[in-house]
Amino acid sequence: MQTEIAADIAAIEAISSVPTILEAVAAITGLRFVCIARVSADAWTTCAVLDRLGFGLKAGDGLDLATTLCQEVRDSGRPVIIDNVSADARYRDHHTPLIYGFQSYISLPIHRADGSYFGTLCGLDPLPADLSNTATVASMGLFAQLISKHLESELKLSESQSALLSERDTSELREQFIAVLGHDLRTPLSSILLGAELLKREPLGAQAAGVVERMRRSALRMSTLVNDVMDFTRGRMGGGIALNLHSDAGLQQSLEQVVAELQGAYPEHRIAQDIDVPGCVYCDSGRIQQLLSNLLKNALVHGAREEAVLVRAIARGGELEISVANGGPAIAPATIGQLFKPFWRAAGHAASEGLGLGLFIVSEIARSHGGTLEVTSENGATRFTFRMRAGESVERRTVVRA
Repeated sequence: MQTEIAADIAAIEAISSVPTILEAVAAITGLRFVCIARVSADAWTTCAVLDRLGFGLKAGDGLDLATTLCQEVRDSGRPVIIDNVSADARYRDHHTPLIYGFQSYISLPIHRADGSYFGTLCGLDPLPADLSNTATVASMGLFAQLISKHLESELKLSESQSALLSERDTSELREQFIAVLGHDLRTPLSSILLGAELLKREPLGAQAAGVVERMRRSALRMSTLVNDVMDFTRGRMGGGIALNLHSDAGLQQSLEQVVAELQGAYPEHRIAQDIDVPGCVYCDSGRIQQLLSNLLKNALVHGAREEAVLVRAIARGGELEISVANGGPAIAPATIGQLFKPFWRAAGHAASEGLGLGLFIVSEIARSHGGTLEVTSENGATRFTFRMRAGESVERRTVVRA
């Protein structure tokens, strides 16, 4: 049994979209503890967890099944959803909320492709939450189905990759799942952002204002994840990232805004800038901002904290050059060759740092602009440099993709 559970934990850990799913559930529901649990007839085991309440559970940890509501989900095959324990006649005196101290709770069953029961996608919070609304329940159902689909794919791959699916077919299938996830998240995410903005306009107490602000930040973070996922699927399935090319006379201000925003987000780091982009640059300025933002964020996260990150953007002789340099240990040549692959992370870097799509998207933006991107790393400094033709003479490609 222990071997079987260990294999199930490994199967969940092998699904690269699991951290995104847990972040999405937390953002949509407002719950601060979310996990995927393997639930057998006599055991409850954590497979993946997002814990902002400090419960201390990690993958492989177990709970007494009799103390959980996941046993009820397993026995009935139906979700358990509680908006407010104190106002719920069925659960207000139940032992599980009393043991774990939650007021809001949701748990949906996860089934394998053959219909057998795997476990639950569940979450809880000490505060009440509106979980039973149609949009939240539908989104949670999508996530549970997505996990089930990925479990099926992982099982097929582990048993006989060559006999079941070719590498290309598997890759396309996963990208389609990611595309569905990104598309279907947009509507509930937009609702959350709109609701948070409306609530901010109302007079609120300090605690309520803090909750609203956390909701807004979570939704914005989730929006970034969704945008990265959609860019990934366009890049891999649509032949390149879509561009809105035009002559932009304000690119310098746009790049300076990126630096200012990230300096505010990382106040403990120093950022030095040399930006001189006069006149018009024919480009998609929003995508160039995204390129600089991803490169600068990468430098801030991975560079030596005691050394300033250097941002340089120069437009001269019909060419635009943007570079970001940071101090720290040199990157091995073999590693440099992996940097622009999707979902790739260096060993020892946590999944919480992002999806591993930032540099892949940078490379796709550079390619779509007909530009080049190079990396040098030696003598304690790493530099990413993007170059493209900047003048009006650049080939006027109009790329229109959904």
